[in-house]
Amino acid sequence: MRHLASGMGNHYEAGTGIESLMSLKLESIRLLVSKFDECFRFYKDVMGFEVTWGDEGSGYASFKTSGNRVLSIFKRGEQAKTVGTEDLPSEAKVQDRFVLVFRSRNVDKRLKRMKGKCTGPILGPADYPDWGIRAAYIRDPDGNLIEIHSPLPVEAWSKDLRLASSKYSKRD
Repeated sequence: MRHLASGMGNHYEAGTGIESLMSLKLESIRLLVSKFDECFRFYKDVMGFEVTWGDEGSGYASFKTSGNRVLSIFKRGEQAKTVGTEDLPSEAKVQDRFVLVFRSRNVDKRLKRMKGKCTGPILGPADYPDWGIRAAYIRDPDGNLIEIHSPLPVEAWSKDLRLASSKYSKRD
């Protein structure tokens, strides 16, 4: 009989060396940044996340967000050395490749508290009935796109979203 052996947070089928697919868990999101100190202060002071590791100048830091989720930042050049890409360009003008999405009970109140602390422009807040949210967009000092949103009441959702929601909620 096979059983799952665990070690260092990974689960393997004993004797096979095959990792169980169900054991793969997203541990954290790590942003690779050029402006480490500015980003450190932004996530600590503006976003209000608790620092769990590192400080200004350390080159790596992690933050606890709500629900014990972890967001970390790391100097981009250090990560590039690790994976052998330090000879590639570190910057390029492209469309955003990801968005950090945070939910707030009240996006309007949250933005009022952040307004004097954000260095870049704030887009919104605005209602997005096709998505069922009221959202605002900001950027951290390294230019990473951040969405902060609150859910809209179901009555404010678009007809298409209400139909899709009823279709997918049946799966639960």
